[in-house]
Amino acid sequence: MYDNKCNMAEPLQNSMATVLAEKIRRRIMKEQLPEGHVFMTEGQLAEEYQVSRPIVREAVSRLRALGILDVRQRKGLVVQCPDLMQLLSDSIPLLAVSQQEQRELGMLRYVLEIGAIELAVKYATVDQLDRLDQIVVEMEQYLEREDWEKEIELDLAFHSLVLEMTNSMYVAGMQQILAKYFRNISETGQSSSGQKARIIWEHSELAAAIRNRDLEHARVMIRMQFQGLVSEAQEQ
Repeated sequence: MYDNKCNMAEPLQNSMATVLAEKIRRRIMKEQLPEGHVFMTEGQLAEEYQVSRPIVREAVSRLRALGILDVRQRKGLVVQCPDLMQLLSDSIPLLAVSQQEQRELGMLRYVLEIGAIELAVKYATVDQLDRLDQIVVEMEQYLEREDWEKEIELDLAFHSLVLEMTNSMYVAGMQQILAKYFRNISETGQSSSGQKARIIWEHSELAAAIRNRDLEHARVMIRMQFQGLVSEAQEQ
């Protein structure tokens, strides 16, 4: 009998914690409370919203996980500004455990890279273009040495720089998270001489297209590099 009561109480407590967390979140937004604002103590929350301490602790725990609240000693609960990129970086490796989820993330990366190329072509600075050319030179050197780890690192640096050219912190940040995710789950291996030549050519052509502000050619080259992500998803 006692076990049954416990089993019934747990879902109810979770539900009440969810409702309380949402009320707190909406209140912070409505009152436009700034980062660092001392909100309340857990005791004050329990009293104001007429809920138990365990429910308050669960609600606060959820908001802390989202980066909305933090607990400070001798102060109580303090409003935080959520770091979207950090949340995604922490969450994606845990969420994308199935093949289907991995394919979905592959499609997301494809759309992100293709969609960002127009902004990269438009806003790339001379310094960024020079850095992109230098990465291509380094890629050629390390491909000849058959340094697989360095090849992957330079490919990531190349595409991260292209997305940096968009002048969007979120676009560049999301690309880096996805690129690192796929690097961590990919199988290492060696490229044939023909594959190496093609890799260098594709990156060199894309860098040149961006420098020349040639949007159509840049689109062709970026699609070529990421077509495998789409083909794999369509085959499944």
